[in-house]
Amino acid sequence: MDLNTVLDVRDARRHEPWRPGDAWLGGGTYLFSEPQPHLRRLVDLSRMGWEPLHTLPDGSLEIAATCTIAQLSRFGRTLDAAAAPLIEQCCRAFLASFKIWNMATVGGNLCNALPAGPMISLTAALDGECLLQAQDGSIRRVKVADFVTGAGRKDLADGELLRSVTIPARSLRCRTAFRQASLYGLGRSGALVIGTLDPLDGSLAVTITAATRRPFRLWFALPPDRAQLRAAIASAVGGSDWFDDIHGLPEWRRHMAFHLAEQVRHELTRDGVR
Repeated sequence: MDLNTVLDVRDARRHEPWRPGDAWLGGGTYLFSEPQPHLRRLVDLSRMGWEPLHTLPDGSLEIAATCTIAQLSRFGRTLDAAAAPLIEQCCRAFLASFKIWNMATVGGNLCNALPAGPMISLTAALDGECLLQAQDGSIRRVKVADFVTGAGRKDLADGELLRSVTIPARSLRCRTAFRQASLYGLGRSGALVIGTLDPLDGSLAVTITAATRRPFRLWFALPPDRAQLRAAIASAVGGSDWFDDIHGLPEWRRHMAFHLAEQVRHELTRDGVR
């Protein structure tokens, strides 16, 4: 897509005042996929030199906003952690070509805030935390589950930048279960549910995305039974929270979310008393 309203592309290393019509440019797979008539200038992050993936001293994993899906996939296949398979499962949920994988970024997927964004699913399920940087250099941290506030909406101020997402070491040690449903064999996710079981305290978290306008992460101190899980989802996700578009009606998405959540619960707790 030729963005013929864009008059300038500047290097993000040059600190210039943010102005109306500016947009951060990561991989550009969304920006250049459709007209953006409101844009006048792109601020290119590609030369910032951020390390794509970095293991912190406490074992947590910091993923730079500019980390591509291809880089994340390669890292996940070599990661020695119980939750490592979930990385590849979510990367594969893109159903995109290798060209997209090599350009699309983790940060871009989060900032687009689409219900079917698989990097949202991955990082929300693993209790990830966004590092946000304002134009004046000040920073703040927001949980991924709170960062995405609706379809195409996120907790990001004008000119604010998503710098990275950090996955806690404890989350990486969790057993995981992944379920995805689509109306089509190679279609966009209509419902995506991820379960994580903490080996330290036995707690269970169930995260629902794609079926809903924003991520819903439900945490249970002890694994619930089928009825308790269903009641928790029904209480947390209101009628207007179920997403509605060409990829699935709200009623179908709700049904699949309940169905997949039960499968996830059963997989992670079938060796226990419940």
